[in-house]
Amino acid sequence: MAADAKPAADGIALHREAIDRIDGEIVRLVSERARHAQTIGHLKGGGVVYRPEREAQVLDQAASANPGPLSAEAVKRVFVEVMSACRALEQKIRVAYLGPAGTFSEMAVGQHFGQSVEGEPSPSIDAVFRAVDSGGAQYAVVPVENSTEGAIGRTLDLLLTTPSVVCGEVVVRVHQNLMIKAGGLAGIVKVYSHAQSLAQCHGWLNANLPRAERVAVSSNAEAARIASGESGAAAIGPSIAADRYTLSILAPKIEDDPRNRTRFLVLGRQETTPSGRDRTSLVMSAPNQPGAVHALIAPFASRGVSMTRIESRPARTGQWDYVFYIDIDGHREDPAVREALVEIAKLAPYLKIIGSYPTARI
Repeated sequence: MAADAKPAADGIALHREAIDRIDGEIVRLVSERARHAQTIGHLKGGGVVYRPEREAQVLDQAASANPGPLSAEAVKRVFVEVMSACRALEQKIRVAYLGPAGTFSEMAVGQHFGQSVEGEPSPSIDAVFRAVDSGGAQYAVVPVENSTEGAIGRTLDLLLTTPSVVCGEVVVRVHQNLMIKAGGLAGIVKVYSHAQSLAQCHGWLNANLPRAERVAVSSNAEAARIASGESGAAAIGPSIAADRYTLSILAPKIEDDPRNRTRFLVLGRQETTPSGRDRTSLVMSAPNQPGAVHALIAPFASRGVSMTRIESRPARTGQWDYVFYIDIDGHREDPAVREALVEIAKLAPYLKIIGSYPTARI
């Protein structure tokens, strides 16, 4: 052994011993936390176990207390799973999402709720809404907008009529990966994916697989399933699809726009209280007269409430009427937001508060 090898080995051994002690303490503290969560559940006497505003505050506290070297996002992910496991001790909740399994929608469920939930893949956005509206699932996760493709019209239409409310949001980074069962780029003759994903990787495919046939299928998960059993086939999709169908990621993050994100809404039956960083979503109609829309949004501006999004959709009356979907910063219980909504309610022929909820933390 070289002269300097033994001190290095001794130093590594000391650090490993310290890690073992710390790991034991982490297990003890997590178990203690879980016991407190169980006790809270008993004191509540059952009922709602998922409180999005409380969980958002826990994530904020963890990020604020983080001294490094782990990133704030990494620390938050650890706490999402700790809270998920503790929540499951009280009750394992069911969450509906747009299936099949192995899609970005399933990733959104895991990112927000952690792994200790029962995911329920549904065949359509309508079916996702039905699951939570009927009580078949306690919560649902639905896509509402993509940073490059825009709003998801069907989600907006169903938000107009659902009795459920928005109680959270998730923002998922859309990283597309080229996945294959075996082999390399030279052996790929077909690439399967959802049409949107193929379009999002157009530049990379032109540069790296210009002769490969591109085949659009119903979902990225279906693409992965096909590629797992077809020679010379590859799939494009999220890493979760590679895991589910035992594929290798040949080329990660091949999307043309690395900033691409999809925003999902969490639907449930409970209202949330302020978390400290919240958003309110609403839908309203405007009278058919000059300046009507300006008059309806002016109460936000006059009170310093920031409007982060506005989207119009046909009201489906057959009269060329429209409704407006609006997101604003703040909770409906915040004084400025509350006052603005009271004023708007007097002006708008129709007003529905879709929900006030914590903004996405990770």
